[in-house]
Amino acid sequence: MKASPREQAETFRQLHTGPRMLVLPNAWDVASARLVEEAGFPAIATTSAGIAWSLGYADGERISRGEMLAAIRRIVAAVRVPVTADVEGGYGVTVAAAAETARGVIAAGAVGLNLEDGTNEDTLLDPELQADRIRAVRAAATTARVPLVVNARTDAFAVRRWSPAERFTAAVRRANGYLAAGADCLFVPHVSDGETIGRLARELAGPLNVIAGPPAPPLPELERLGVRRASLGPRVVQATLGLVRRLVTELRERGTYDTMTELLIPFGEVQRLVERTP
Repeated sequence: MKASPREQAETFRQLHTGPRMLVLPNAWDVASARLVEEAGFPAIATTSAGIAWSLGYADGERISRGEMLAAIRRIVAAVRVPVTADVEGGYGVTVAAAAETARGVIAAGAVGLNLEDGTNEDTLLDPELQADRIRAVRAAATTARVPLVVNARTDAFAVRRWSPAERFTAAVRRANGYLAAGADCLFVPHVSDGETIGRLARELAGPLNVIAGPPAPPLPELERLGVRRASLGPRVVQATLGLVRRLVTELRERGTYDTMTELLIPFGEVQRLVERTP
């Protein structure tokens, strides 16, 4: 029997403090989520970019909150393991918008969410506003009696007008402030060199989440550096699309099936994959 949302949330929270780093390959639909689960991963993260791309939108909250939550709901219904949802900036910069998105995530059955402070204009939200948004998400979770795992993301390393030192200082200050506001995990993307990742792990007061996959160090090295949560973000869906491009190019240029033959999953296996009831 599938665990209750409260039980799943507690299980997911504990995965951030276990003896090993939590690794989350990000899924964008039911089939990809089921493959991640069957591979033995203890939880699944969604990719906002992957879901948006699959539905014909560019990344960056071009997709509506409702469409994103509908996709998350289908993924949650298809798996037994906890699901954490990437809901970008919460579909609105206000405190009320963040709370509404959190309620939607809980209603969809997910037990964690990412909430970022970046905007599409290469700026960051005021850190006090973001802290208030995190408090509102936490309050919504308390009201729903689901201890939602809040992964607070800062895009400080994406601000081009800042120097590397300014980006680092802002990332640490913001992330630790978000932890004080009620976040459980601190997500710092746009950084891939081991030295900087190690410094972040030492200076952040809570678990550090970074994006794994190229060009980041391998998973064992990230774990050694002190990373507690490594998610793949859009990397898996990017690689999948790269495979599609390779095989259709082969079909068009050579008329052969080498790429397809090597990786094709039998039809019946895919049917069983998506038909299984959690």
